[in-house]
Amino acid sequence: MNVEFVNPILVSILNVLSTMAKIDAKPGRPAVKQGDVSRGDVTGIIGMTGSKARGSIAISFPEPVILDIAKRMLNEEPAGVDATVTDLVGEIINMVSGGAKKLLGDQGYDFDMALPAVVSGKNHVVDHKSRGPKIILPFTVDTGVFFVEICFEN
Repeated sequence: MNVEFVNPILVSILNVLSTMAKIDAKPGRPAVKQGDVSRGDVTGIIGMTGSKARGSIAISFPEPVILDIAKRMLNEEPAGVDATVTDLVGEIINMVSGGAKKLLGDQGYDFDMALPAVVSGKNHVVDHKSRGPKIILPFTVDTGVFFVEICFEN
């Protein structure tokens, strides 16, 4: 995987959360993820395909983290991970991938975006469909840690 893909995604997630939810997320150390089990309770995933590379981005949130984000973005307190919260996760992955697409476009990469998918439940699987390595980036916020997965092959 091309490491040039990591920073635009990192910048985009920080921008989306600070702008839309007034949350200051602190990125942790990236690692290669082994296996397909999510580290969160709800995950948004979106595919990106271009002439130079193809892959996907996923964001996995533990329930307390996404409920706090939902409360901040929607100005209401959800009782749990319901349809409204899963729709919000789809919107977050859309915004993050859109921001990353623009930044990657500035570097000469042109991507088409798939429709986002959202999966929820304990120990659900995140299937990236790409053959590249899966890089996982933890982000710490006041309510816990969420994870961004990046998987591209070129």
